[in-house]
Amino acid sequence: MATITTETLRNGLVLAVEEQPENRGAAFTLLVPAGATTDPEPYLGSAAVMEHWLWKGAGSYDARAFAEALDDLGVRRGSETGVEYTTFSAALLPEVLPRALELFSLMFLAPRLADETFESARRAVEEELAALEDDPPKKLFVRLRREVFQSPHGRNVEGSFESLARLSPETLRAQYPRRYTPRGAILAVAGGVRFGEVRDAVQKTFGCWGGPEVALPAPETTPPHAARWVEETAQVQIGLYYKDVPPDDPRFYAARLASQVLSGGMASRLFTEVREKRGLVYTVYASPGAFKGFGWLAAYAGTTPERAEETLKVVKAEIARLKEGVTEEELERAKIRTKSALVMQSESAQARAGGMVRDLFLLGRVRSLEEIEERVNAVTLEAINAFLAEHPYVNPWEGVLGPVGGAA
Repeated sequence: MATITTETLRNGLVLAVEEQPENRGAAFTLLVPAGATTDPEPYLGSAAVMEHWLWKGAGSYDARAFAEALDDLGVRRGSETGVEYTTFSAALLPEVLPRALELFSLMFLAPRLADETFESARRAVEEELAALEDDPPKKLFVRLRREVFQSPHGRNVEGSFESLARLSPETLRAQYPRRYTPRGAILAVAGGVRFGEVRDAVQKTFGCWGGPEVALPAPETTPPHAARWVEETAQVQIGLYYKDVPPDDPRFYAARLASQVLSGGMASRLFTEVREKRGLVYTVYASPGAFKGFGWLAAYAGTTPERAEETLKVVKAEIARLKEGVTEEELERAKIRTKSALVMQSESAQARAGGMVRDLFLLGRVRSLEEIEERVNAVTLEAINAFLAEHPYVNPWEGVLGPVGGAA
């Protein structure tokens, strides 16, 4: 069984290590509390640009030398900016972990942030923003999230072309020491490693990292309402947001299993009722999500303009029907799918490290995979049906993107 140890270093960095003795690989994820919610108002998209800029050289390494140094170690790496935070991750062999941590620490303790590399970082985010036009479902949910949240959680991670144009090397360099700080940062390591050795390596490389604590805003929503964006597209995109229980709620596992009943494979309710029986859509699904202190269930359907109105009604009705309860067969199928996902995570150190940082950010502690499985198994038919009766999925925020003649 894997052993999980968590410790907060003197500088505020939270370190979590899951020792997996049978794993011949290792991975780590560093979460930094810099996301869209803390972008300064005139400079939305700052965190996204900074994520790209940090890879452009650190310490004595320029961008190419830094990349080659990581390649020489066989490190597979990546990063992603989100609404509440940015993550930097790596998958590697356990024996190169200390050296990889040393290189990564340079990104935060000695970033180059050179003028000549700034423009390429900004252009990368502008390209991501432009790519929304080629991804109508993502474009829909970017707009719908803005309708749902009146807090900064409704912001687009990439900002806007106007806000990106306001950015300069000077503005981002001024932001950096206030936002990229160990206080609120989380480093999770999983794989064939030992806690003591990892802690020593982290203390040696990240121990002198300093900075203030970052204040994160709490999620605040608008009253549920409908929004429509008319665009001459071939298909209609339909999105729904339902308020759900947050991850620290005792009913969280019942909610997650309910979402599996709704949208957990080809036997799920949405796929069966909306696509197979009625043939209304080419794609339909629902997926849960969470910010710190807030949970939601989102649903999506893609259809033709002629079928959009009926599709919206049927999807909402099918989700609302959950309040009538689920069957024993549906619950068991949902449990099997959930536990299968846990098995997949246990076999990937990279997936496990990512799950650990999310747990620490959202819950303040790391759940073991065994704990999650026990909590899933403990959800009885009576418990999930009582939850669904008390917490019906009705009155959502609605968003429709498509041509005139789609759902009103």
